[in-house]
Formats: sequence, C-alpha cells, structure tokens
Amino acid sequence: MKTIVCAAALALAWVGDAAAQAYPNRPVRVIIPQSAGGSTDLAVRAVTQRLGDVFGQSVVVDNRPGAGSLVGTELVAKAAPDGYTLLGVASSFSINPSLHARLPFDPVRDFAPISRLCALPHILVVHPAVPVKSLKELIALARAKPGQLNVATSGISTSTHMAAELFMYMTGTKMVTVPYKGGAPGNIALVSGEVQLYFATISTALPHIRAGKLRALAVTTRKRTAAAPEYPTIAEAGLPGYEHSSWVGMLAPAGTPPAVITRLNDEIARIVHLPEVREFLLRDGLEPEGDSAKEFATNIRNEVAKWNKVVKAAGIKPQ
Repeated sequence: MKTIVCAAALALAWVGDAAAQAYPNRPVRVIIPQSAGGSTDLAVRAVTQRLGDVFGQSVVVDNRPGAGSLVGTELVAKAAPDGYTLLGVASSFSINPSLHARLPFDPVRDFAPISRLCALPHILVVHPAVPVKSLKELIALARAKPGQLNVATSGISTSTHMAAELFMYMTGTKMVTVPYKGGAPGNIALVSGEVQLYFATISTALPHIRAGKLRALAVTTRKRTAAAPEYPTIAEAGLPGYEHSSWVGMLAPAGTPPAVITRLNDEIARIVHLPEVREFLLRDGLEPEGDSAKEFATNIRNEVAKWNKVVKAAGIKPQ
C-alpha cells in the first residue's frame, strides 16, 4: 500500500512540474476590480508587463470596477483554476468581509494567494495648530478630550478610515471620523484646519509635510519606510502592536495547481525587486514586497480576523 501511495504522490508531483513548465501556453488575463490609474492598477501593470516578456505570452490587464471591487473579485473567484485568470487586488480585499453581510465569495476559501507586490504606507499627520509633537502627546490629548478631535478619512471604510479606527480601538480613544471623497480632499481639509489629524497615504502627505503645512508624528507600518525613514513607526513611538498599511497583491482562483502558483510567485518576487521596477514603485510611495504565497495567505487570514474585531468595536454595521 505504501508503494502505491508513494507512486501516486510522485505521479502528481510530476504532473504539477509538467504543468508549471508548460505554463503559460496562451494569454493570461489579470482582472483588477478597480478603475485604471490608481495605485493597484499602476503596480499590477508594472509587474504584468514584465511577466509577459518572461512568459513569451500576452498578460492582459482587465479593469472591472464596480460594487466596491466586488464585481471583478467575484469574476476571478468563479474562474477556472488554471492560472489563466488572476486577480490584482488591494488591501480592501481583507476588510470587505467585515463590511458586507453577504459576500459572493470567501476571501480565504475561494482564492490561492500568489504574492504581495507592494505596500503603501500611511503616515499619521496633524495640523500644526494641534498642540502635540509626539504620538504619546496625541494619545493623551485624545483621552483628555473624547469626541473633540476630528480625523479625516478618504471615505467610509477605506484604508485611511480603518487606520483611524484601529488606532482608536488600540488606544481606547474616541474621535470623530470625517469622510472625504478621496485622499487629496482629506489632505486639503487637514491643511486648511477643518480637521485635526489624518492617517494619510505617505505619497500624498509628504509634499505638505516638507512644505511645513503638516506635522508628521509616525508611520503606520511595522518598520520604518524608505520614503521617509526619519519618522518612527507608531509601534516605536508608543503604541506597541499597531501595524497598518495598504497593499497590492495578486491571487488566483482556489485550486490552481501549486506548481503554477510557485512559478508565478518566483517571477513576481524577482520582478518587483528589479532596479527599474523598484524605482518606479518607490517614486509613487509604493514599497516593493514580493513575499511568499504562504506568507501572503497568512497575512490575509490575520487581517480578516483583525478587521472583524475593529469593525465590531467601532460599531460599523455590515451592509
């Protein structure tokens, strides 16, 4: 019996290797469930262009926005698991399960993670009139004045909103979140003094910080960012365990052959660290990642659980 089982395992491994070696033998489609021109679109296109060169096949990007990214994501969840339909996705992918009572897919069960392409750090900034110069001073002020500080967001349930909710959840503070129609209007509101603070994306906030119009306190990521290494992380500055950043990643439908996932992961991890790709991403505040499929899968599971706790604590009702 052992001999039969071993032979079957070897046969499956051989089939998997053969599939990886033959892959791809026709064009690959990468669906992006957001509009063209955003950070997700830019990062995915930078990678897919070079994937096409390596594979000798067309790798076509297909933007399918709609229903807060659910339309395009569902298309991939239901696609054939053969490696010829992939998904380029933003970090909202792991937030959506907490915000929607009924999703047409399961973010863990229905997808095979390939790799994160890049991370988009956020930075906690305050208006210069706010009488704080450190994270600890901000926490003390927020605790002393519950409900009196206004924090901008780039929209309800966006990454900047979730960064603020996570901060309040971990510090036991209460601030008023004020949604704006995007990151740029949020920055303008903070510069003008309409609000007191903002967990802005670093690429949009840095020009205002360097012009002296905003005061930066800390970055939201696990480690300091290459875009502004002079600023500590929120964890370093006094709130251990805090970590948040937007990210862009690629997934395949669940059931895609592991050998195909490995081939894609190997190439993507190499591509995002090519000097010209790295320079392109960093120029827009995007930090190259290229983690393993296993690491990416763990990250998604952890984030789904984390945001579920934060959303419940914030009293946000799933739609």
